[in-house]
Amino acid sequence: MPRIKVCCISSILEARLAIEAGASLIGLVSEMPSGPGVISDERVAEIADAVPPGVTSVLLTARTRADAIIEQHRRCRTNALQLVDALPAGEHRRLRDALPGIGIIQVLHVRGEEALREAEALASEGAVDALLLDSGNPGAAVKELGGTGRVHDWSISERLCRAVDLPVFLAGGLHSGNVAEAVRQVRPFGLDLCSGVRTECRLDAAKLGAFMQAVRSAG
Repeated sequence: MPRIKVCCISSILEARLAIEAGASLIGLVSEMPSGPGVISDERVAEIADAVPPGVTSVLLTARTRADAIIEQHRRCRTNALQLVDALPAGEHRRLRDALPGIGIIQVLHVRGEEALREAEALASEGAVDALLLDSGNPGAAVKELGGTGRVHDWSISERLCRAVDLPVFLAGGLHSGNVAEAVRQVRPFGLDLCSGVRTECRLDAAKLGAFMQAVRSAG
């Protein structure tokens, strides 16, 4: 069964609900140019402190400079970082050196074949621990860096998973009605979800349970 990351967690109660349903990673969204689930760094730290051993707390950050990301992480104290925007050359290595033991997940927004080349370059550098394939648009007038609820081209994601020797999470418009197909086609290491398990911006236990059952049914 793929690892499940429930994102846009906004409270300790939501974190507990996700973990009880089977999530092994909890996504905590800091300041973003757009998208749902944003909470303060103080709230990120509060929830991260409550996450039990064996579950990974993940800070989603739109910052692109290592110094700023390091400073933010020291306030938030999560187990891992999810970098939702592209970083300049050398910044991943600076993060790795400054934050030993902290997982680094780089988001790639799949808009075409260029995602394959970006993934191969990141894998060859050895400076990230995992990739996450999402459906944003960093080139928009107001950057879309996640939480769009859109599905991207899974055929590209499938090829990317085979091409790189890194764990790959699949995100973007996943819900109980399409996740089994996504798992069978893409065969990702993990799944990342937000809007597909929410009702009026709140984590919905029934939708989350249906999603988990659909994942199990995919084999």
